[in-house]
Amino acid sequence: MKYAKFLLNLVFIAMIFPLAILVMWCFSACWSYPNLVPESFSLRGFEYLFEPGNITTMLQSIFIAVIVSMITVIICIPASKAIALYKFKGKKFFRLLVMSPMIIPMVSIAMGIHIGFLRMKIANSIIGVVIINIIPCIPYAVMILSDVYRIHGDRLEVRAEMLGAGKFDTFRYITFPSILPGIISAATMSFIVSFGQYFLTMLIGGGKIVTYPMIMFPYIQSGDRNLSSVYSVYFLIVTMIMVFIIQRMLRKTSVLCRIEER
Repeated sequence: MKYAKFLLNLVFIAMIFPLAILVMWCFSACWSYPNLVPESFSLRGFEYLFEPGNITTMLQSIFIAVIVSMITVIICIPASKAIALYKFKGKKFFRLLVMSPMIIPMVSIAMGIHIGFLRMKIANSIIGVVIINIIPCIPYAVMILSDVYRIHGDRLEVRAEMLGAGKFDTFRYITFPSILPGIISAATMSFIVSFGQYFLTMLIGGGKIVTYPMIMFPYIQSGDRNLSSVYSVYFLIVTMIMVFIIQRMLRKTSVLCRIEER
């Protein structure tokens, strides 16, 4: 027990220490080795952060990530059920196809997708960015939801349909509350993956659709630790808030479904 507690404390320190350093850099103008504390302090990063253009970019990033997470979950629910519960010809190939964005680097196919989007005239638009961001989110959502379906099964749905319930009511009152933990996890993961996309958004958006990582990464690459730390902490806080809101909204929807059922 003592060793387990020691390891837990060690893991906690290993997680908190980098965040503490990051927060300190948010207020540091100069912090050179071997000083243990910053030599001077500055609020320059926060002045950049709350510029109107940055706030607009953040809202646009949140909007794109929310839309992507919603569409991804809607697409992956039937796909996950088919993979988990049904037996059909070509199931292994279908599963491999769904998981291919995790196996094949997106860089290798992004250029081809970009050419296709240019022909369809949806490149350099929010629609194109949303579609391209859905692709890397699908494998994570399918893995999460298929595991939930394997545990949940379809016995309750079959019984409900035998008693005369329609497919919509069966999904609303039985399937949805049962797989809600998986939906929350899939939506959360999809939001995080989409919200942090840089290359795909830059390529398909053509620089016209600007998201938060496109503003943050140049500061990180340039070595401006004050600005990069401020943007990173802000990115982390916004992600945690949005994940919390998504979870609360989905749980509230489940509660409303159960109340209507009663």
